[in-house]
Amino acid sequence: MKYVLVTGGVVSGLGKGVTASSIGVVLKACGLRITSIKIDPYLNTDAGTMSPFEHGEVFVLDDGGEVDLDLGNYERFLDIKLTRDNNITTGKIYQSVIDKERKGEYLGKTVQVVPHITNAIQDWIERVAMIPVDGKDGPADVCVIELGGTIGDIESMPFIEALGQFSYRVGPGNFCLVHVSLVPVLNVVGEQKTKPTQHSVRGLRGLGLTPNILACRSTKELEENVKEKLSQFCHVPAANIVTLYDVSNIWRIPLLLRDQKAHEAILKVLNIQRFCLHIYFPGEPKLDEWVARATMFDTLQDTVRIAMVGKYTGLSDSYLSVLKALLHASVDCRRKLVVDWVASTDLEDSTKIEAPDAYESAWNLLKGADGILVPGGFGDRGVQGKILAAQYARENNVPYLGICLGMQMAVVEYARNVMNLSDANSTEFDPNAKTPCVIFMPEGSKTHMGGTMRLGSRRTFFKVADCKSAKLYGNVYYVDERHRHRYEVNPDMVPEFEIAGLQFVGKDESGRRMEIIEIPNHQYFVGAQFHPEFKSTPSKPSPLFVGLIAASSGQLGKVLQDCSSDHVIPAKHQNGPYVPAVHQNGHAKKLTNGLSNGTYYPNGNGVHA
Repeated sequence: MKYVLVTGGVVSGLGKGVTASSIGVVLKACGLRITSIKIDPYLNTDAGTMSPFEHGEVFVLDDGGEVDLDLGNYERFLDIKLTRDNNITTGKIYQSVIDKERKGEYLGKTVQVVPHITNAIQDWIERVAMIPVDGKDGPADVCVIELGGTIGDIESMPFIEALGQFSYRVGPGNFCLVHVSLVPVLNVVGEQKTKPTQHSVRGLRGLGLTPNILACRSTKELEENVKEKLSQFCHVPAANIVTLYDVSNIWRIPLLLRDQKAHEAILKVLNIQRFCLHIYFPGEPKLDEWVARATMFDTLQDTVRIAMVGKYTGLSDSYLSVLKALLHASVDCRRKLVVDWVASTDLEDSTKIEAPDAYESAWNLLKGADGILVPGGFGDRGVQGKILAAQYARENNVPYLGICLGMQMAVVEYARNVMNLSDANSTEFDPNAKTPCVIFMPEGSKTHMGGTMRLGSRRTFFKVADCKSAKLYGNVYYVDERHRHRYEVNPDMVPEFEIAGLQFVGKDESGRRMEIIEIPNHQYFVGAQFHPEFKSTPSKPSPLFVGLIAASSGQLGKVLQDCSSDHVIPAKHQNGPYVPAVHQNGHAKKLTNGLSNGTYYPNGNGVHA
């Protein structure tokens, strides 16, 4: 097993996650099998109980692991399925060591950071690196490890020490350190400054780690004299210094690494020859699909506007996977994505009195959108605004996709305004609701928050043959999607809803859990209890997101026709007319009726870059 460690210096937010993912892409294009590990030095056991404002979104894996959002980048870039153990935290390491101490496994020794914590970290890395994540038998060839935080953080010191020891444990030729640093340009002089990176590398070397490759973030490509200066002061060959300068879209990052021969530098450090075991690659890594996707993105002209109605709109990373899924679907539909952020609280009547300008602006954005998306969330703040967004979409035939809480609020809205059940509500917000449309799941815990929800991959069976969702998924009997929720639609009220015209087209294996809703006579009104965004990738965009973008851009009829023309539509992307992609899960059936994570510039000032 070979290991590539990615660290960061100077400041946080340089894009270590995207860099680590892109390194994996380039090495994979060289014929190597790749796995990934993310180290987060915080004391939390996992990311499950952290606020999105604090740490961005919580990404959910197939096994129910609630992990850092960078694991989502790894899965999207590398087309792999990771496990909860691929995210290491200080909390997990200390918990495992303390558990062993309580069992007496240290034979009376004094348990210390060195060697017990550092050994536990190294053992964890070696164990998890051997787990296959690409659907093939046997371990991967290379494990890309990202160390969260910035060099010098006190909380990451045990991991730095452990990784220094680990480089000696695995031996020369099996460990490559890539240090991501910042080379700023001061507006006053317009010169690329190397001193921050020099100090960062000096600090790294002082902690026992020597970088083999420098990945320098800058607004433009590094000048040759700057590279030579960095090489001299950081003791890194000039050929091993690459520039990660600002590009038009995130899919160009692997191309930057390839063009600067980063793969050759890494392979040389790892002592991997072109003829080695099962690996052979002639010339450059094959990244034709990435080139085509990046080029297509830059040439898109026709826009599609999606109103994102949520409560965490102040931080785009709170909805990172949702934004990525929208981007994948919009590129698939040949549309330039524009996201209008709408704070759900600004749609509420109380805001009309307290901040009339914000109220008017929010409603103008909602009414000007081609489609509306209401993502998941927790807590009662902004819930009424989400209900109003669902009502507007339903009454005005505007394409709507509700995810998790977005689906639940659509159900509550339907009960109140179509079925005239004015006291309908979720017991999450009103435990004594007279008409509980959404209820607490019986296996949930009301006292322990972490890891007690319905988590991970669960199966959804389609119950209505000609529904839009089933067609978008390629006419399969079932799909496996990831969940993260404590509340669900009250199954006892389902017959009343169906009589009133709301269809529950997808259910779990028991038939008691409602997974997908649709309004048949609406052009596209879909709600999903699961989170389809977590399995969306650039090459296989989520079908429900494709449906939203297609409906919002006037293409849904053609998409559904194409999806129904055969058992399963191939998930292949070609230039020319739009060909939809579907998940290849479940069993196909014949029906009776036939993209740094970038920046979103809201309100029409640009698109995801």
